[in-house]
Amino acid sequence: MPSNSLSHATLFLLLLTLNPTLAKNHHHHSPAAGRHAQKNATAIRLRQAYDALQSWKRVIYSDPRQLTSNWRGPDVCAYTGVFCAPHPNDTSITSTVAGIDLNHGDLAGFLPESLGLLSDLALLHLNSNRFCGVLPSSLANLSLLFELDLSNNRFVGPFPAVVLSLPSLHYLDLRFNEFEGPVPNQLFNNKLDAIFINNNRLTSVIPASLGSSSASVVVFANNRFSGCLPPSIAKFADTLEELLLINSSISGCLPVELGFLYKLRVLDVSQNDIVGEIPYSLAGLAHLEQLNLGHNRLTGAVPEGICALPNLVNFTFSYNFLCEEEGICGNLTARGVAYDDRRNCLPEKPRQRSKKECDAVKPVECVEGECGGRERHDGVGVSASSPPR
Repeated sequence: MPSNSLSHATLFLLLLTLNPTLAKNHHHHSPAAGRHAQKNATAIRLRQAYDALQSWKRVIYSDPRQLTSNWRGPDVCAYTGVFCAPHPNDTSITSTVAGIDLNHGDLAGFLPESLGLLSDLALLHLNSNRFCGVLPSSLANLSLLFELDLSNNRFVGPFPAVVLSLPSLHYLDLRFNEFEGPVPNQLFNNKLDAIFINNNRLTSVIPASLGSSSASVVVFANNRFSGCLPPSIAKFADTLEELLLINSSISGCLPVELGFLYKLRVLDVSQNDIVGEIPYSLAGLAHLEQLNLGHNRLTGAVPEGICALPNLVNFTFSYNFLCEEEGICGNLTARGVAYDDRRNCLPEKPRQRSKKECDAVKPVECVEGECGGRERHDGVGVSASSPPR
């Protein structure tokens, strides 16, 4: 099928990135003895894959689309959703299972320990199924795994530490599962390009080591974190393009270091408990397109420098306690920017909070090195850290 050919080509290109020497060795013609060794090595790998996939099929209890109905016989490369390619590091293995893509399969079951036999996998895509249980520890054998997508399933247990031991992993997607407990600091020390862990039951303070990662996309949304966004996020400056922390129970002030993320295109910290003023440093984010600060407890003014950002398309700061829109911020429509300024304390603007609501909120002074800032009472700063939710 054409789609299989495309997937095979994609896998082969990915394997080339894992080991460029494959490009020059893939077409090398071995003498007869070498060909015999290749045949044996390939047969061993494919037999291991057969054992792994047959074991997995036995614990897939529902397959309404019959995706695994042709998972029969030794030709695993012909199985639906299974893709083969030459091994990137061993030229004696001319064909091995390099990718599995069962996205949107509606399959129900669990992942057996035998999946560790698929040691040459570069891609494992299982999103939008009904797989459940915990991840098998044998996944640690997948030393070539580059992309792991387990999103939109029913996996449970603590954050799966096994994914932290995968040396080649660059794309991690655990969204929409039931993982719970703290996020290990080590997650942000691995060389990941994308981290999606939103919509789980993850807890604890966001690790101070957050900025040690090299990711371009980080999505934490809809978890049960606490504490502040750490200033060390400035270390993301050379890579981070999208940061989404929606509804993650974050409190305290936004660090000025957010303004150092010069590649940022999307920033969404809405539906949290963030206090203080909007850092003027955000005016330095020249590539920023989407900014959502809505549903927090921000006070003070909306800085004109942010409203003047050259690539800004959408700016939401509704449901805060902001009292002033500087300069062009009062008429962003004239710049073609979609905006939402409802439910603030903006004089002469419609759909704002009542005077009673606005008077009840005390401005917060954000102090460097302090998570929650300090409420200002007659010029005296008092800690404004929010109590745990």
